[in-house]
Amino acid sequence: MWKLVDGRLVQTTDTARTNFVTNISQSILEELRSVARENDTHVNYLIESGLQSLLSENQISYNKDTRPKDRIAFNTSCDKELLNEVKQFAKAHKLFLNDVIEYSIRFIDIQTAKKSSHRYRIEL
Repeated sequence: MWKLVDGRLVQTTDTARTNFVTNISQSILEELRSVARENDTHVNYLIESGLQSLLSENQISYNKDTRPKDRIAFNTSCDKELLNEVKQFAKAHKLFLNDVIEYSIRFIDIQTAKKSSHRYRIEL
């Protein structure tokens, strides 16, 4: 992102975000990439939207026997606070983080997902 400092634009890193690696179904990831391209956004913004919606529901019905078999490592970033809330949510429901992420995909709201230009925003 960019910050306006003393009348000049200075490029900075968004410290509210954190990078992490998770395992996610390759077929789900392909679907997310397609949706992201169609809607001018990024996969991580879609995942964040789904996670926020899932947390607002505050319930999950996940069958561990239906876990996908095509999981691959996926490097992404997320809001630190949101990630911590999701970790606590997963722990409280005795699930893994990647299970919660995959489940949250059905809760994605395209309208609330950030656009790809969000990373180039200017903050005062």
